[in-house]
Amino acid sequence: MENELLGLIGGNLVTLVIAAFIIIGLFLGVRIVPQSDKYVVERFGRLKSVLGPGINFIVPYLDRVAHKISILERQLPTAEQDAITTDNVLVKVETSVFYRITEPEKTVYRIRDVDAAIATTVAGIVRSEIGKMELDQVQSNRNELTQHIRQQVRAMVDDWGIEVTRAEILDVNLDEATRAAMLQQLNAERARRAQVTEAEGRKRAVELAADADLYAAEQEAKARRISADAEAYATQTVAAAINENGLEAAQYQIALKQVEALTKVGEGSGKQTVILPAQALDAFANAFGMLKGRG
Repeated sequence: MENELLGLIGGNLVTLVIAAFIIIGLFLGVRIVPQSDKYVVERFGRLKSVLGPGINFIVPYLDRVAHKISILERQLPTAEQDAITTDNVLVKVETSVFYRITEPEKTVYRIRDVDAAIATTVAGIVRSEIGKMELDQVQSNRNELTQHIRQQVRAMVDDWGIEVTRAEILDVNLDEATRAAMLQQLNAERARRAQVTEAEGRKRAVELAADADLYAAEQEAKARRISADAEAYATQTVAAAINENGLEAAQYQIALKQVEALTKVGEGSGKQTVILPAQALDAFANAFGMLKGRG
Protein backbone atom coordinates (compact mmCIF):
# COMPACT_ATOMS: atom_id res chain seq x y z
CA MET A 1 0.00 0.00 0.00
CA GLU A 2 2.78 2.33 0.89
CA ASN A 3 4.62 1.46 -2.28
CA GLU A 4 1.58 2.27 -4.33
CA LEU A 5 1.17 5.60 -2.51
CA LEU A 6 4.78 6.46 -3.03
CA GLY A 7 4.53 5.51 -6.67
CA LEU A 8 1.43 7.66 -7.07
CA ILE A 9 3.07 10.63 -5.39
CA GLY A 10 6.20 10.16 -7.46
CA GLY A 11 4.19 9.99 -10.66
CA ASN A 12 2.24 13.10 -9.79
CA LEU A 13 5.43 14.93 -8.90
CA VAL A 14 6.98 14.07 -12.22
CA THR A 15 3.83 15.19 -13.96
CA LEU A 16 3.90 18.46 -12.05
CA VAL A 17 7.56 18.96 -12.88
CA ILE A 18 6.93 18.28 -16.54
CA ALA A 19 3.92 20.61 -16.53
CA ALA A 20 5.89 23.33 -14.80
CA PHE A 21 8.73 22.83 -17.26
CA ILE A 22 6.31 23.19 -20.16
CA ILE A 23 4.61 26.26 -18.68
CA ILE A 24 7.89 27.94 -17.93
CA GLY A 25 9.11 27.02 -21.44
CA LEU A 26 6.06 28.58 -22.98
CA PHE A 27 6.54 31.66 -20.85
CA LEU A 28 10.18 31.89 -21.84
CA GLY A 29 9.52 31.13 -25.48
CA VAL A 30 6.99 33.90 -26.07
CA ARG A 31 8.22 37.47 -26.17
CA ILE A 32 5.98 40.50 -26.71
CA VAL A 33 8.07 43.45 -27.89
CA PRO A 34 6.70 47.03 -27.50
CA GLN A 35 6.44 49.25 -30.56
CA SER A 36 9.27 51.50 -29.37
CA ASP A 37 11.76 48.68 -28.65
CA LYS A 38 13.82 45.97 -30.27
CA TYR A 39 15.17 42.90 -28.47
CA VAL A 40 18.55 41.34 -29.18
CA VAL A 41 18.44 37.53 -28.71
CA GLU A 42 21.52 35.44 -27.96
CA ARG A 43 22.00 31.68 -28.05
CA PHE A 44 24.85 30.42 -25.93
CA GLY A 45 26.35 33.92 -25.85
CA ARG A 46 26.20 34.53 -29.61
CA LEU A 47 23.84 36.75 -31.57
CA LYS A 48 20.82 34.77 -32.71
CA SER A 49 18.25 37.33 -33.90
CA VAL A 50 16.65 40.72 -33.34
CA LEU A 51 13.00 40.76 -32.34
CA GLY A 52 10.77 43.51 -33.71
CA PRO A 53 7.55 44.90 -32.24
CA GLY A 54 4.75 42.40 -31.62
CA ILE A 55 4.61 38.71 -30.59
CA ASN A 56 7.82 36.74 -31.14
CA PHE A 57 8.87 33.18 -30.36
CA ILE A 58 12.26 31.95 -29.25
CA VAL A 59 13.60 28.56 -28.17
CA PRO A 60 13.26 28.42 -24.41
CA TYR A 61 16.28 27.51 -22.31
CA LEU A 62 18.50 27.94 -25.38
CA ASP A 63 17.74 31.51 -26.40
CA ARG A 64 17.59 34.53 -24.16
CA VAL A 65 16.87 38.24 -24.58
CA ALA A 66 20.27 39.77 -23.91
CA HIS A 67 19.48 43.43 -24.70
CA LYS A 68 16.34 45.53 -24.85
CA ILE A 69 17.02 48.57 -27.02
CA SER A 70 14.76 51.60 -27.37
CA ILE A 71 14.49 52.87 -30.94
CA LEU A 72 13.01 56.21 -29.92
CA GLU A 73 14.84 59.37 -30.97
CA ARG A 74 17.28 60.57 -28.33
CA GLN A 75 18.91 63.92 -27.65
CA LEU A 76 22.43 64.31 -26.38
CA PRO A 77 23.02 66.97 -23.72
CA THR A 78 24.04 70.32 -25.22
CA ALA A 79 27.79 70.23 -25.59
CA GLU A 80 30.33 73.05 -25.83
CA GLN A 81 33.75 72.65 -27.38
CA ASP A 82 36.59 74.99 -28.24
CA ALA A 83 37.74 75.51 -31.81
CA ILE A 84 40.28 77.77 -33.50
CA THR A 85 39.60 79.37 -36.88
CA THR A 86 42.20 79.88 -39.60
CA ASP A 87 42.62 83.51 -38.49
CA ASN A 88 43.54 82.28 -34.97
CA VAL A 89 40.29 83.21 -33.21
CA LEU A 90 39.23 80.99 -30.33
CA VAL A 91 35.51 80.24 -30.40
CA LYS A 92 33.23 78.16 -28.19
CA VAL A 93 30.71 76.20 -30.22
CA GLU A 94 27.49 74.87 -28.70
CA THR A 95 26.07 71.82 -30.47
CA SER A 96 22.96 69.71 -30.14
CA VAL A 97 22.60 66.19 -31.60
CA PHE A 98 19.53 63.97 -32.03
CA TYR A 99 19.85 60.31 -33.00
CA ARG A 100 18.11 56.96 -32.91
CA ILE A 101 19.26 53.34 -33.02
CA THR A 102 18.24 51.56 -36.20
CA GLU A 103 20.35 48.38 -35.97
CA PRO A 104 20.66 47.29 -32.35
CA GLU A 105 22.84 44.29 -33.22
CA LYS A 106 25.57 46.73 -34.33
CA THR A 107 25.12 49.13 -31.47
CA VAL A 108 25.38 46.59 -28.62
CA TYR A 109 28.36 44.71 -30.05
CA ARG A 110 30.44 47.54 -31.56
CA ILE A 111 30.22 50.43 -29.10
CA ARG A 112 29.97 50.53 -25.34
CA ASP A 113 28.90 54.13 -24.54
CA VAL A 114 26.85 55.43 -27.46
CA ASP A 115 26.28 58.95 -26.13
CA ALA A 116 29.94 59.55 -25.28
CA ALA A 117 31.06 58.17 -28.64
CA ILE A 118 28.70 60.42 -30.60
CA ALA A 119 29.64 63.47 -28.52
CA THR A 120 33.35 62.86 -29.11
CA THR A 121 32.79 62.36 -32.82
CA VAL A 122 30.78 65.57 -33.13
CA ALA A 123 33.39 67.56 -31.20
CA GLY A 124 36.20 66.35 -33.46
CA ILE A 125 34.27 67.10 -36.66
CA VAL A 126 33.29 70.57 -35.42
CA ARG A 127 36.90 71.46 -34.57
CA SER A 128 38.09 70.15 -37.91
CA GLU A 129 35.52 72.04 -39.97
CA ILE A 130 35.86 75.34 -38.11
CA GLY A 131 39.64 75.05 -38.39
CA LYS A 132 39.21 75.35 -42.17
CA MET A 133 37.28 78.62 -42.02
CA GLU A 134 37.79 82.21 -40.91
CA LEU A 135 35.62 83.74 -38.21
CA ASP A 136 33.54 85.77 -40.67
CA GLN A 137 32.85 82.62 -42.68
CA VAL A 138 31.79 80.75 -39.55
CA GLN A 139 29.34 83.52 -38.67
CA SER A 140 27.92 83.98 -42.16
CA ASN A 141 27.86 80.34 -43.34
CA ARG A 142 26.48 78.68 -40.22
CA ASN A 143 23.75 76.79 -42.07
CA GLU A 144 26.19 75.37 -44.60
CA LEU A 145 28.61 74.45 -41.80
CA THR A 146 25.83 72.71 -39.86
CA GLN A 147 24.80 70.68 -42.89
CA HIS A 148 28.39 69.62 -43.56
CA ILE A 149 28.89 68.55 -39.94
CA ARG A 150 25.61 66.60 -39.99
CA GLN A 151 26.66 64.68 -43.10
CA GLN A 152 30.05 63.77 -41.65
CA VAL A 153 28.57 62.66 -38.33
CA ARG A 154 26.06 60.43 -40.13
CA ALA A 155 28.83 58.79 -42.12
CA MET A 156 30.97 58.23 -39.00
CA VAL A 157 28.24 56.61 -36.85
CA ASP A 158 26.75 54.45 -39.60
CA ASP A 159 28.89 51.46 -38.53
CA TRP A 160 27.33 51.67 -35.08
CA GLY A 161 23.81 51.14 -36.36
CA ILE A 162 22.86 54.71 -35.50
CA GLU A 163 21.04 57.32 -37.54
CA VAL A 164 21.76 60.96 -36.70
CA THR A 165 18.49 62.77 -37.36
CA ARG A 166 19.67 66.26 -36.44
CA ALA A 167 22.98 67.92 -35.62
CA GLU A 168 22.76 71.66 -35.02
CA ILE A 169 25.17 74.43 -34.11
CA LEU A 170 23.26 76.42 -31.50
CA ASP A 171 25.72 79.24 -30.96
CA VAL A 172 29.26 80.42 -31.63
CA ASN A 173 30.64 82.41 -28.69
CA LEU A 174 33.79 84.52 -28.51
CA ASP A 175 36.01 85.43 -25.58
CA GLU A 176 35.86 88.97 -24.17
CA ALA A 177 39.10 90.15 -25.80
CA THR A 178 37.92 89.04 -29.23
CA ARG A 179 34.52 90.62 -28.66
CA ALA A 180 36.13 93.95 -27.73
CA ALA A 181 38.40 93.84 -30.79
CA MET A 182 35.49 93.03 -33.08
CA LEU A 183 33.41 95.82 -31.55
CA GLN A 184 36.24 98.29 -32.11
CA GLN A 185 36.60 97.09 -35.70
CA LEU A 186 32.84 97.40 -36.21
CA ASN A 187 32.82 100.97 -34.90
CA ALA A 188 35.75 101.87 -37.17
CA GLU A 189 33.94 100.38 -40.14
CA ARG A 190 30.81 102.36 -39.32
CA ALA A 191 32.83 105.59 -39.07
CA ARG A 192 34.49 104.84 -42.39
CA ARG A 193 31.16 104.21 -44.06
CA ALA A 194 29.80 107.46 -42.63
CA GLN A 195 32.78 109.38 -44.03
CA VAL A 196 32.38 107.72 -47.41
CA THR A 197 28.67 108.54 -47.44
CA GLU A 198 29.35 112.17 -46.52
CA ALA A 199 32.06 112.46 -49.19
CA GLU A 200 29.76 110.94 -51.78
CA GLY A 201 27.06 113.41 -50.77
CA ARG A 202 29.41 116.37 -51.22
CA LYS A 203 30.57 114.99 -54.54
CA ARG A 204 26.98 114.59 -55.68
CA ALA A 205 26.17 118.14 -54.60
CA VAL A 206 29.12 119.48 -56.62
CA GLU A 207 28.03 117.44 -59.62
CA LEU A 208 24.47 118.76 -59.37
CA ALA A 209 25.71 122.35 -59.03
CA ALA A 210 27.92 121.90 -62.07
CA ASP A 211 25.00 120.43 -63.98
CA ALA A 212 22.86 123.40 -62.96
CA ASP A 213 25.51 125.90 -64.10
CA LEU A 214 25.91 124.04 -67.38
CA TYR A 215 22.16 124.04 -67.88
CA ALA A 216 21.95 127.78 -67.14
CA ALA A 217 24.80 128.47 -69.58
CA GLU A 218 23.12 126.37 -72.24
CA GLN A 219 19.83 128.18 -71.73
CA GLU A 220 21.57 131.59 -71.85
CA ALA A 221 23.38 130.60 -75.02
CA LYS A 222 20.12 129.39 -76.48
CA ALA A 223 18.43 132.70 -75.59
CA ARG A 224 21.28 134.66 -77.13
CA ARG A 225 21.07 132.55 -80.23
CA ILE A 226 17.32 133.18 -80.48
CA SER A 227 17.88 136.93 -79.95
CA ALA A 228 20.60 136.97 -82.59
CA ASP A 229 18.35 135.09 -84.96
CA ALA A 230 15.59 137.65 -84.30
CA GLU A 231 17.92 140.58 -84.91
CA ALA A 232 19.25 138.94 -88.04
CA TYR A 233 15.70 138.38 -89.20
CA ALA A 234 14.81 142.01 -88.48
CA THR A 235 17.89 143.20 -90.34
CA GLN A 236 17.01 141.00 -93.26
CA THR A 237 13.46 142.34 -93.21
CA VAL A 238 14.66 145.95 -93.19
CA ALA A 239 17.15 145.20 -95.92
CA ALA A 240 14.42 143.58 -97.99
CA ALA A 241 12.15 146.59 -97.44
CA ILE A 242 14.91 148.95 -98.47
CA ASN A 243 15.57 146.85 -101.48
CA GLU A 244 11.91 146.89 -102.45
CA ASN A 245 10.87 150.45 -101.52
CA GLY A 246 14.13 152.27 -101.76
CA LEU A 247 15.66 154.88 -99.48
CA GLU A 248 12.30 156.51 -98.76
CA ALA A 249 11.11 153.47 -96.82
CA ALA A 250 14.27 153.52 -94.70
CA GLN A 251 13.90 157.22 -93.94
CA TYR A 252 10.27 156.60 -93.03
CA GLN A 253 11.27 153.89 -90.55
CA ILE A 254 13.94 156.11 -89.00
CA ALA A 255 11.54 159.03 -88.68
CA LEU A 256 8.94 156.75 -87.12
CA LYS A 257 11.44 155.52 -84.53
CA GLN A 258 12.41 159.11 -83.68
CA VAL A 259 8.77 160.02 -83.10
CA GLU A 260 8.27 156.97 -80.87
CA ALA A 261 11.38 157.83 -78.86
CA LEU A 262 10.30 161.43 -78.28
CA THR A 263 6.82 160.28 -77.32
CA LYS A 264 8.26 157.98 -74.64
CA VAL A 265 10.36 160.87 -73.32
CA GLY A 266 7.19 162.93 -72.90
CA GLU A 267 5.40 160.14 -71.03
CA GLY A 268 5.71 160.19 -67.29
CA SER A 269 3.90 160.97 -64.09
CA GLY A 270 3.43 164.57 -62.91
CA LYS A 271 4.10 167.80 -64.71
CA GLN A 272 7.35 168.07 -66.55
CA THR A 273 8.89 170.19 -69.28
CA VAL A 274 10.55 168.58 -72.24
CA ILE A 275 13.09 170.64 -74.16
CA LEU A 276 13.55 169.49 -77.70
CA PRO A 277 16.43 170.50 -79.92
CA ALA A 278 15.86 171.81 -83.39
CA GLN A 279 16.91 168.50 -84.87
CA ALA A 280 14.08 166.82 -82.94
CA LEU A 281 11.54 169.26 -84.38
CA ASP A 282 12.87 168.55 -87.82
CA ALA A 283 12.47 164.84 -87.09
CA PHE A 284 8.83 165.42 -86.13
CA ALA A 285 8.28 167.41 -89.30
CA ASN A 286 9.90 164.77 -91.47
CA ALA A 287 7.98 161.99 -89.78
CA PHE A 288 4.63 163.74 -90.07
CA GLY A 289 5.42 164.60 -93.64
CA MET A 290 6.18 161.04 -94.52
CA LEU A 291 3.15 159.80 -92.64
CA LYS A 292 0.99 162.28 -94.44
CA GLY A 293 2.54 161.35 -97.73
CA ARG A 294 1.89 157.66 -97.06
CA GLY A 295 -1.66 158.41 -95.99
